Amino acid sequence: MKPAPFDYVRPGSLEEALQALAGHPEAKVLAGGQSLVPLLSMRLAAPAVLVDINELPDLDHVRVGAEGVRVGALARHAQVLADPDVARVQPLVTKALANVAHATIRNRGTTVGSLVHADAAAEMPMVLRLLDGSVDVVGPSGRRTIPVDELYVGPLESSLHHDEIAVEAFFPALAAGSGVAFEEIARRHGDYAMCGVAAVVAVDGDRVTSAKAGYLSVSDIPVVVDLTEALGGVVDNPSLAAAAEVALAELDPETDIHATADYRAHLVRVLTARVVSAAYDDARARAEGAA
Repeated sequence: MKPAPFDYVRPGSLEEALQALAGHPEAKVLAGGQSLVPLLSMRLAAPAVLVDINELPDLDHVRVGAEGVRVGALARHAQVLADPDVARVQPLVTKALANVAHATIRNRGTTVGSLVHADAAAEMPMVLRLLDGSVDVVGPSGRRTIPVDELYVGPLESSLHHDEIAVEAFFPALAAGSGVAFEEIARRHGDYAMCGVAAVVAVDGDRVTSAKAGYLSVSDIPVVVDLTEALGGVVDNPSLAAAAEVALAELDPETDIHATADYRAHLVRVLTARVVSAAYDDARARAEGAA
């Protein structure tokens, strides 16, 4: 299929981009286009105006500091994935990005674009929510920061205003004494996952002090579940099984063309136990390495 007709604008500055969006509630912003272009081709999106921001300056950065990782709106998945400082400061970002689609898509797709596309089957929205990150946007009233808890409001729906542009995402650094893990199950590598789980576990010696898990492709929006109480300070078969049931009680697996609700529930149980255990091992290893 072909897209419906639309006007195309390629501004050279952020101010010009905002002017192009003004007065057009149905306009769309094009960055990497790996999600938007298929929607246009299938006429699931039919904007009157397409605002291509690829000529905007100073938005392709990846900045890493002690506080975390800042990713500009035009930084490609592959650029973030290849940055060794990102892997050092917040390894969950790197682990998740390695599972995003295929290399060709990662070479063009943008991490910030994926975040604001708000697809609950995508890896990065879930990671941002699990890490309690944020997205900075610019609009007619200036720049504002949207905490991730306020970002996702429904299926494929974020809280950005129609006349705002997301310019940067922030992923907080991994705290001392913590570890991470990520795993997803798809029919074929690179396909959308039938279920994916990430975990952040903090330890004090061999005791778990905090454990949270994030889930993709299970609910309409990215979901994070606190499993600390369910684990009871330990990671063993009974505590992992209990944590999986707590997670499942917070989720609402649905049936679609990829998997049944029952199979997704099974994957939640299996992956929760597996990923929380791996994050616990990672936390222990990092703590021992820092000693």
